[in-house]
Amino acid sequence: MQMLNTSRLIWLALLAGVAMAVVLPGMAAAAAAQGRQVWEKVEITLHAKNTYANPYTEVEVWVDLKGPGFATRCYGFWDGGDVFRVRVLATAPGTWTWASGSKPADAGLGGQTGQFEPVAWTEAEKAENPTRRGMVRPTANGHAFEYADGSPCFLVGDTWWATPTFRFRWHDDDTARPIGPKAGFKDYVRLRRAQEFNCIAMIAAFPNWANDTNPSGMKLPDGTVLRSAWRQAGTESAKDMTDEDGQRAFLFPGKVPGHEKDFPDLERINPAYFRGLDRKVDYLNANGMMPLIEVARRDIGQAWKRFYPWPESYTRYIQYIWSRYQGNICLLSPIHLDSESQSIPPADWNAAANAVIDKYGPPPFGTPAGTNSNPSSLRNWGHVDKARWLGFHQVGNRRTHDLYPYLTEIFNTSPPVPGINGEPYYDGMEGAEGGSATAALYCRSAMYGSVLSGGLGGHIYGAGPWQGGLWSGEVEAASKFPIWEVIQWPSADQMRHLKKFVLSEGMKYQGLVPSDGLVKPSRTGKPKSNTGWAYCAAAPDKSLFLLYFEKDCPAASLSGARAGAKYNARWFDPRRGEWLGEAAASISAGADGVIALPGFPGGESPCADDWALKLVLPAAR
Repeated sequence: MQMLNTSRLIWLALLAGVAMAVVLPGMAAAAAAQGRQVWEKVEITLHAKNTYANPYTEVEVWVDLKGPGFATRCYGFWDGGDVFRVRVLATAPGTWTWASGSKPADAGLGGQTGQFEPVAWTEAEKAENPTRRGMVRPTANGHAFEYADGSPCFLVGDTWWATPTFRFRWHDDDTARPIGPKAGFKDYVRLRRAQEFNCIAMIAAFPNWANDTNPSGMKLPDGTVLRSAWRQAGTESAKDMTDEDGQRAFLFPGKVPGHEKDFPDLERINPAYFRGLDRKVDYLNANGMMPLIEVARRDIGQAWKRFYPWPESYTRYIQYIWSRYQGNICLLSPIHLDSESQSIPPADWNAAANAVIDKYGPPPFGTPAGTNSNPSSLRNWGHVDKARWLGFHQVGNRRTHDLYPYLTEIFNTSPPVPGINGEPYYDGMEGAEGGSATAALYCRSAMYGSVLSGGLGGHIYGAGPWQGGLWSGEVEAASKFPIWEVIQWPSADQMRHLKKFVLSEGMKYQGLVPSDGLVKPSRTGKPKSNTGWAYCAAAPDKSLFLLYFEKDCPAASLSGARAGAKYNARWFDPRRGEWLGEAAASISAGADGVIALPGFPGGESPCADDWALKLVLPAAR
């Protein structure tokens, strides 16, 4: 039976494009399968000889991995029964060797060895799937992202927080289903990939507890109230957030007094649930997309800190998720802190995340870590000197353009790290009808305003009002906002136009500096709105300017250009992704470097629609 189960695992992994290195019980050494290519997951499977009451809390397992220019300890995780896994990959072609160890010592977990010899992907193979270009990392100047091979990685992401659950239904077959009630995870991935998305943000353990029968939350005997992970607005209970097999991230019963059947035991992990998530993460990578995996949502913190050892217990859980997905091309996060209300203080989360670095070291293959925040991770945790786990900053959870200056603040930190808006305006919020032209307009404000304010790492999209939608995984057929409707709203398809505009001069966008002050006027709209503001990012040598004007902006001028220089100027339609006119117009800067910008397309002032504009110094191309 053991051989049969192992063979099945290998077969399933090969279908997903995953190389495995398997160790069967009783073997003195591991016979590792050959990793076929670099940056491709290799799974080392170990079987414990000893018996443990709770392997999740009692055992640590690792391999010491060595390869060309690489020598690092890589930690693994318990995957149910006597099974432990360590997921690794090769960062360069050549011979890679590993030797396993464990604490406490276990003859089945320690003393195993193996090797694999991956080869490099061809350029054609990398063009088919950008995750083959390697792990994402900051550019040399720290402000943007690139793949390990040096090619640009501009995040075009979406918020599918409920990805691990049945709400993003997994179908074993690869039959393409129309986007509708019968569609599933693979169909949604196909749609977003066709729209040039390359990132999906998710929360690994969304079903924190089973039910919350109190509309105000779980009330403890002493009067303390714990709010649920995911309450349906206007209902009396938390949403059902199990996976397709009814599994949740943790086992029951838990330790919350009076709610043992509703709240899980956070020190008893449920590997079966995460095996379901594994296949979705692997599918994303196989289709050229990266998950941004946040380990939990902030509202789990109250009970976790109160009833379990803090920060040790949460540190263990962060490491469990990070080690489980360290062999995938992804981004990681220790917490989804969308609000400080119904949460423990940010300093507590930071202590747990820093403890991961202190005990286990950073992710072994360079996976960047950031976190959803409100208003910004810089304001919540400080910079990399205080948040030692942090590799990129985020802003989010405020739905108007007064959020974007936090990205400029992030841009000006030292040392620099990439910044993104990770949870911006969601289509259907701020009084705009979901899927409407007004909602799409507000989405574009978030897209262009965020990037030109310093969020050069890319942008994460979101859709659905507070009552549900794509971000919450709404699947009720009677709902006005089910996934299959919301995912087709026009604003999502306009994300690729953002990428087209920003990368229109190749990798030069990576060196731009947010320069809104060069546009006059630039702040005619109300602060808490998404109209009337203008944005600018400029190359330090003034050879390139990218500008964006929200609806209702008046005609403007640009300062800071090269004195007397002639620029090619061309308008860009962010709704259709089209450059206007057959060729760029030539405009000249005055002796003072000021340019009277060309009138908006259509001649209106203020503009009746939003517009983007590019100024390029021809000689600098």
